[in-house]
Amino acid sequence: MAGDDEKSSVFGDQAGSVELLWGGRERPSRGPKPALSLERITRTAIALADAGGLGAVSMQRVAGELDFTKMSLYRYVPGKSELVALMIDMAMGGPPAAPSPDAAGRPGDGGWWRVALREWAEALAAVYHRHPWLLGAAVGPRVMGPNELGWTERAVAALADTGLTGGEQLDAVVVVNGHIRAIAQVSASMGLASARAKEPEQVMSAALNELLVGRTDRFPAVSAAVASTGADDTSRDQAWGFGLERILDGLEAYISRGRRG
Repeated sequence: MAGDDEKSSVFGDQAGSVELLWGGRERPSRGPKPALSLERITRTAIALADAGGLGAVSMQRVAGELDFTKMSLYRYVPGKSELVALMIDMAMGGPPAAPSPDAAGRPGDGGWWRVALREWAEALAAVYHRHPWLLGAAVGPRVMGPNELGWTERAVAALADTGLTGGEQLDAVVVVNGHIRAIAQVSASMGLASARAKEPEQVMSAALNELLVGRTDRFPAVSAAVASTGADDTSRDQAWGFGLERILDGLEAYISRGRRG
């Protein structure tokens, strides 16, 4: 009984999300044979969010897309907050597999964790690119689903044999995740769906070039930097990769110091 009380105190009014994400709730306990499923409802909501953002999702809109009444949905999902929790976890999907030992050495080798974390970051960036609404949905106090927690598991596992403490492993994953989110957020705010460019750095470069036209005297340092990248293809559109590699460099130096110590 004490365990139940502790669980209730931790999740509070989000207990419904816990049940949906982790408890295997799939169908109503009363009424006729169900014609819907949580998966169908969630996939429909994700399609709406992909097309029009999270604001385009409502219980009424999802019900209409499915040709059911809104009350029919409530037999499966208590409300929008629980639906969004399901959407996040389904949109995240499963994390990438660990890199092949033949390609990256083996866990415990000097470079394996770096390859594993880089591949993890690239896969996470692709998820944010496919579902930009995740950037706003996956913030604040909420319940993580099994898919999302699986992403954390994969990243922490990559650092398990580096000598970092458990807290340091978790902190490192938070830092890498923060960088991925930051680049995705900036590119989304500048118009990720622009027909002129598909990559985040290209979007930012295009926006800067357009804003600086006729304003180089007011912003000479930015103008000079943009002009320099325009003349040097090796340094163009590298905000995402540059930042990630510098984070990994810092982790590698920190891990090396710990091993020497």
